[in-house]
Amino acid sequence: MNKRILLTPGPSNVPPPVLEAMARPIIHHRSPDFDPIFEECRRRLQYVFRTENPVLTFAGSGTGAMEAAVTGTLSPGDTMIHVEGGKFGQRWGDIGKAHGLNVITLEIEWGTAIAPEAIEQVLGSHPEAKAVFTTLCETSTAALTDIQAIGPIVAKTDAILVVDAISGLAADALETDQWQVDMVVGGSQKALMLPPGLAFLSVSSKARGLTESARCASYYFNLRKALKSLGDNTTAFTPAISLIQGLIVALTMIETEGLPRVWGRHAGLANALRAGGVGLGLELFSQAPSNTAVAYRLPEGVAYKDLSLRLRDDHGITIAGGQDHLKGKIFRAAAMGYADFKDVYAFLASLERVLGELGHEPPAPGSGVAGALEATSQYQPQPV
Repeated sequence: MNKRILLTPGPSNVPPPVLEAMARPIIHHRSPDFDPIFEECRRRLQYVFRTENPVLTFAGSGTGAMEAAVTGTLSPGDTMIHVEGGKFGQRWGDIGKAHGLNVITLEIEWGTAIAPEAIEQVLGSHPEAKAVFTTLCETSTAALTDIQAIGPIVAKTDAILVVDAISGLAADALETDQWQVDMVVGGSQKALMLPPGLAFLSVSSKARGLTESARCASYYFNLRKALKSLGDNTTAFTPAISLIQGLIVALTMIETEGLPRVWGRHAGLANALRAGGVGLGLELFSQAPSNTAVAYRLPEGVAYKDLSLRLRDDHGITIAGGQDHLKGKIFRAAAMGYADFKDVYAFLASLERVLGELGHEPPAPGSGVAGALEATSQYQPQPV
């Protein structure tokens, strides 16, 4: 029997204490039993989001919270700017077009990050823009956006800055309030160490100022309803009670470890993944590497389907492939959330074996794990 290891950029492995919490008897969500649970989640989410602003919780995938960010602040005909450097940056534009917005697209090469000056230039050309949408980690390419540099640029204008951090939250550093980010979208199934099913959205006072005038159609993912309900310590619609019970445990684990230490651990794991891949003779894809996930170019003659199935069926390790025009050209691995260096070493040893079976020989036996071990020797945990 193979131990199953998820090294996909979501879902990620779920810690046993979180699984145990989700198995507790169900309670009613409009009762005194649930009130303190939800109150604690609200408070602990603010710590992970690095914000004093409210953080909304939706039952749904992260895309639902993305749509809430658009429809809750804008009206048909409004101008929005979005960065398209991958599948999920593209999604911002798709949502805007679906709601009749004037969508200005900043296209960049997949695997690169937007230059902050490009944001400044397009805002200068479109002073009517009400929002700028981008990603923290573009999950499809494992590229990291310099949100810290972009935040002050957008803050000087009337536009709000909205960041998709569905994969990157609690993996790559993000200081929401300090970096002047108005809205951050999160998802449960990534570094927050839960199954899919919860979406989160932080909302600044600047963003809340747009909610009353927003006229995009929405019902379930309605920002006004969600904010009103949060003021009463509840959700507008039935919450995913068991997931929220697990969320408290996961957030407590993160807070106990300390978020800077969590970020540092993800950086160490990602460095080991990158060094191990280079040791195996692989080429890294991203030119702006994220700590959330690592993308490798597929070696000549190796098919992703063969690679992924052998890793999964023979070694119990699940990875992810490329999307759109990168399908069959790259593969991705993510050591996030409830992941450690042993998972990375197991992956690299298994990857070496499977690549050899498929005709790609490493420079030397054990070179992947050796590269990771060298990177690990440089890892110093951050102080709590």
